[in-house]
Amino acid sequence: MSDQTASELTWHDWLTTTSPVSRRQARLGQFYRQWLAFRKNPAAMAGLIIVVALLLVAAFAPLIAPHDPLAQALDKRLLPPSALNWFGTDSLGRDIFSRVVWGARVTLVIVMLVVITVGPLGLLIGCAAGYLGGWVDIVLMRITDVFLAFPRLVLALAFVAALGPGLENAVIAIAFTAWPPYARVARAETMIIRNADYIAAIRLQGAAQTRIVLKHVVPMCMPSLIVRTTLDMAGIILTAAGLGFLGLGAQPPIPEWGAMISAGREQIFDQWWVATFPGLAICVVALGFNLLGDGLRDVLDAR
Repeated sequence: MSDQTASELTWHDWLTTTSPVSRRQARLGQFYRQWLAFRKNPAAMAGLIIVVALLLVAAFAPLIAPHDPLAQALDKRLLPPSALNWFGTDSLGRDIFSRVVWGARVTLVIVMLVVITVGPLGLLIGCAAGYLGGWVDIVLMRITDVFLAFPRLVLALAFVAALGPGLENAVIAIAFTAWPPYARVARAETMIIRNADYIAAIRLQGAAQTRIVLKHVVPMCMPSLIVRTTLDMAGIILTAAGLGFLGLGAQPPIPEWGAMISAGREQIFDQWWVATFPGLAICVVALGFNLLGDGLRDVLDAR
């Protein structure tokens, strides 16, 4: 057996041991076992590949896109897909492939801004409501129910109508409408965790409620939050595309997929490629996040 193979077996044994000698080894071993379980799911791996591809396309858009996404050429308007313009051109002669590639950046920015906003907000509200209970739980959950009573897109349209069209306002509107499910999930998890023996022991040691929530309850809710976030990214993308389609999201000439579909809806029968390729991009990315979320749920949620 070669030294390299022996080293790999030693590393594998070190990660999969049932008797870790340090907290670091235990955590790395847990992550490694979760990865082994995750990669056995072909659908989840397909979702991971799609999401990684989205990240790479967004990161290297200047190198991948063959043309300037904003450059207009009226003499080349509505050209079908060809070797020069892989996805054809739109009504202003802009290369659709380049606009789809650069649109990945816009989509990723929207998703990341919404996630880093609604994730912590929903987690704190849900943990506070579940742990403190009483009137705090009643007030916070009734506010959550009000937001859940309206469809997300309708509520986002109301916020954008009040704030005005634009990419920043679209992110704010989506964030305002996306946090209630996170709060509900965190509350349900917290109501189970708060009755655990180790929480009672920490409480008897005199720890403050804020410390208990932030140091011991919130970390236990993170796996469910990660799964919920991954599954919710597809909905965020569709909501952002819906706002862009209605002209309330990213404004021209920013290459946003929803706005591109809106611009090509009038030529959908004669020049099908104008709206088809941005629509396919939305479908593939949304499917990728859904598949990834299902795989993470199977790994992180033992139930």
